[in-house]
Amino acid sequence: MTEITCIVCPKGCRLVVDEENDYAVTGNSCPRGAEYGRAERKNPVRTLTSTVRLRGGLYPRCPVRTEAPIPKALIFEAMRLLEAVELEAPVREGQAVIEDILGTGTRFVATKDMPKC
Repeated sequence: MTEITCIVCPKGCRLVVDEENDYAVTGNSCPRGAEYGRAERKNPVRTLTSTVRLRGGLYPRCPVRTEAPIPKALIFEAMRLLEAVELEAPVREGQAVIEDILGTGTRFVATKDMPKC
């Protein structure tokens, strides 16, 4: 059994996930908490936000994020991919920065318009 704090809503329920009993969840006050607890133990995922280098813009960095959550185990490897990225201004919000992150089918996208200086 594993204890985790639910982050789906501000209540912060203390969940207990029983891996030996088909990932049964107790301590949740709503169905979303049970779903979160099962998912967090079976296949934890995270949305990743960061920045990449920007050439020719008003700012030296451009904020980016994953379009969808990626497996938690791939976070550090995904961050290493961003080290090699340098964008040229102008950049549009939603513009793809990396198309397919480590075979997950999701992309890194710019989260802000970055004008040319």
